[in-house]
Amino acid sequence: MLALRLTRGARPAVQLRRLLVALASAGTGFLLLCALGHAISHPGDPSGALLRLAWCLTPLAATVHFALAVARTDPGTRPRPGLAAIGLGPARLMAVSATTTALSCTLGSLLALLFFLHLRGDLTGLPFDGAAADFLAADAPLPLPAALTLLSLVPAIASATVGCVLRPRDDRPASAKREARSYGRFGAYGRTAARETFGSYGRFRARAAGGRAAGAAPDPARGRTPQARAGDSTPTAPPAADNQTGDLGPQALPTPREAPKGLPWGIAVLAAGLAVEAYANRQGTAPAAPLPGGLAGTPSVLIGWLLTAVGLAVAGPGLTHLCGRLLQSTHPGALRLLAGRVLMSEAARIGRPLGIVCAVTSGIYAMATLYDPAGPEVGPLTTLGLLLVASCTIATLLTAAVEAKHARSDTTAALLRLGAPATMLRSAAALRAGALLALFGPLTLVVAELAALPLTS
Repeated sequence: MLALRLTRGARPAVQLRRLLVALASAGTGFLLLCALGHAISHPGDPSGALLRLAWCLTPLAATVHFALAVARTDPGTRPRPGLAAIGLGPARLMAVSATTTALSCTLGSLLALLFFLHLRGDLTGLPFDGAAADFLAADAPLPLPAALTLLSLVPAIASATVGCVLRPRDDRPASAKREARSYGRFGAYGRTAARETFGSYGRFRARAAGGRAAGAAPDPARGRTPQARAGDSTPTAPPAADNQTGDLGPQALPTPREAPKGLPWGIAVLAAGLAVEAYANRQGTAPAAPLPGGLAGTPSVLIGWLLTAVGLAVAGPGLTHLCGRLLQSTHPGALRLLAGRVLMSEAARIGRPLGIVCAVTSGIYAMATLYDPAGPEVGPLTTLGLLLVASCTIATLLTAAVEAKHARSDTTAALLRLGAPATMLRSAAALRAGALLALFGPLTLVVAELAALPLTS
């Protein structure tokens, strides 16, 4: 009930993102049902049915990734002060977020089932003059348990992924965790910084007096420290004045985080994928695995494409961090400094969706290069799958950008309070977008050309 109330009371933008998740789940569920219909209508071709089901894993992964991005930006399930007092701690909010994701995906799966039954003619007769009856197995009964099992994949995987990623974590360092798990003398929780003798626990007033002698607490009788009464008080430094000059002070700029560790691994996986594709091109083996759209390729080419996509996704945060560092090189001004700092702080948040978008773009570009107009036409299911994957990856990137904007709201407010014009913030956003496009655009084209090379020669 709590998940339903939070879903109903969300803002229109949040409801729109949830509706997009439901539509993505509906598209993926429809593709899974179409693979089931092909298996029913072609009982003598189990390998073809299994291959169609395997191609549905890419839209499934894109849908789950988009659902996770929407769950991370949901303000209704964000921890806030006071919620733990009424039983809404981090674990409960995580469960609410997973339940909300499951509800959105279940709605999409139901829409996919209704549309599939409508095309089969089980509800109101065959539409489109029976054009979809071939790949939907309209002349055979639909096994309902198999259909429900396939439709439950998206809600189950998406909710489990959201619960696993958004589970409460202890962000303290390992040394602090070990310190918290240890117990001191007499059941005291934690350890003290300095080890003391047994006698010091008996002389407990000596500990209090020692603390007052060090100037840690004021004298309640006179309101002064013991050093001041003794005449040897030390002058304290005045508080630092606030920055009122309108400059970009260190408190206004986002703190640059440590560079992501995945850049070398991503480059290594990307190079391995390209090497596998080049090896397949040198071997010159006959095509063995058909691709969507009437294309064909060897299993080595498919493995190479998969490694290339994984390499781009892993290297995305590191490349984004590197782009922000390059923006701040060679005596940067306020604009380049702000744009570079924001990119470095948001590298882990927007880098991976950006790498996935590059991988999908390179794959679509390679397929468009390999497509032969004289060959078989691209079918409606292939078009739906490509549109679904491309839409989900782009929507995930935009959702991550919205999350990053909300995360740096304090920085934006500090800049406006210091007198920074709004045009400067817009110019910094345009500069970040241009820098990312200048880095990832040529990289995507190069990877696409190298990925299409084994099948064009």
